[in-house]
Amino acid sequence: MKKNIYIVGGSGLIGSDLVKQLDEKNNNLIVIDKKKINQKSIKNIKYVNLDVSNLRLFEKKIKNIFKKNGRPTSMINCSYPKTSDWKNNDFKRINFETYSKNISIHLNSYVWISKIFIDEMVKNKSQASSIVLLSSIYGFLGQNFNLYKDENIRENLTYSVIKGGIINAVRSFSSYYGKYSIRINSVSPGGIFDNQNKSFVKKYSKQVPLNRMALKDEISKVIKFLVSEESSYITGQNIVVDGGYSII
Repeated sequence: MKKNIYIVGGSGLIGSDLVKQLDEKNNNLIVIDKKKINQKSIKNIKYVNLDVSNLRLFEKKIKNIFKKNGRPTSMINCSYPKTSDWKNNDFKRINFETYSKNISIHLNSYVWISKIFIDEMVKNKSQASSIVLLSSIYGFLGQNFNLYKDENIRENLTYSVIKGGIINAVRSFSSYYGKYSIRINSVSPGGIFDNQNKSFVKKYSKQVPLNRMALKDEISKVIKFLVSEESSYITGQNIVVDGGYSII
């Protein structure tokens, strides 16, 4: 039986790799993103151009998207909506306007889009379904400010609030919707290598028992597991993929 797997934010760092991982003959992949994915070699993919941070527009169009591409079997949210002044969300420069806007377009979109997909999944009573949301170790840990000293990367107050909210939303969703055989989980990666400065990579790696940053496919493979039948008894969990960073 074909699975309709919707990947929100499928053009990003993790999302684009996840598309490769899920490109199998029994999977119909529907990528929703405002940036078109560059995956010419992927056979079973459809692309929907839509800004997920615009929730009114999303609600208006999603029914037709379901009608055209099929009722969702799984939904994975890898999106990372943020304002143009996102870098100013550190403790010294942040203001309420940018804080509030980023909470709205990131945390609120994750929660509300999940609700939209879950409600559609409830209608399909005969099929178990799965949702995976992307959180972070900074959703349950404080930030290590020493990592950012003399670096062009800063701490981010808003990021931790968003990612912590996602983890607890997963718990609430899974508790309520388990009776419909819908599983909801989150994945919390540690630092993912993305060509950061060598000095930052070195400092970060020293904090990790495995002595390195994560690779993007090490995150996407865990997400793939969570949407498969192999994880059929896992729900309401936050799966930490951090090389041991959070155990010290």
